[in-house]
Amino acid sequence: MTVSARSRLESLLRQRGRVVWLTGLSGSGKSTIARGLMDRLLAEGRPCTHLDGDRLRAGLNRDLGYDAASRHENVRRIGAVAAMVAETGLIAIVSCISPFRAGRQQAREACPPGTFLEVFVSTPFAVCEQRDTKGLYARARAGTLCNLTGLDHPYEESPDPDLVCDAARDPIAACVDRIHATLVRLGTWDGDR
Repeated sequence: MTVSARSRLESLLRQRGRVVWLTGLSGSGKSTIARGLMDRLLAEGRPCTHLDGDRLRAGLNRDLGYDAASRHENVRRIGAVAAMVAETGLIAIVSCISPFRAGRQQAREACPPGTFLEVFVSTPFAVCEQRDTKGLYARARAGTLCNLTGLDHPYEESPDPDLVCDAARDPIAACVDRIHATLVRLGTWDGDR
């Protein structure tokens, strides 16, 4: 898409297209925060969409495994889709484990400078395992699931994410508020600058 077409679309929507990328372990609260942010933005009349890593694994990325190369390709594809969504002036909210720094950096580089916001959901491993919202930790401990990020597969924290949320300590609404305040500070919507 040309810069001119993107500018016209953003002008029509009265907002800047952005990618809000929530990363962290399974059970950290990424998708819950993403849904909360989407609900808030839609209630304000702000066009957005949620790209959920699990849903994309079931569709677009169903041909991928969980080895390092497949995980990298999973994040690359999600990053490409998120960048295309943001080009249309929408806010693309991504919730995806995205365990490797290089993959998240590649997703950032797919976007124009200043339009990508990395949010690390830093919920401690013990809390994620206790929640076990999908039963993944129990399956991994039982030996029926391999390569679970945080247990037998690494998660590489970013040295400098744009924002950190601890969904074990802070209520989901507080995490949503912090992301929303950052979007306002960045001048996402006309009249916010």
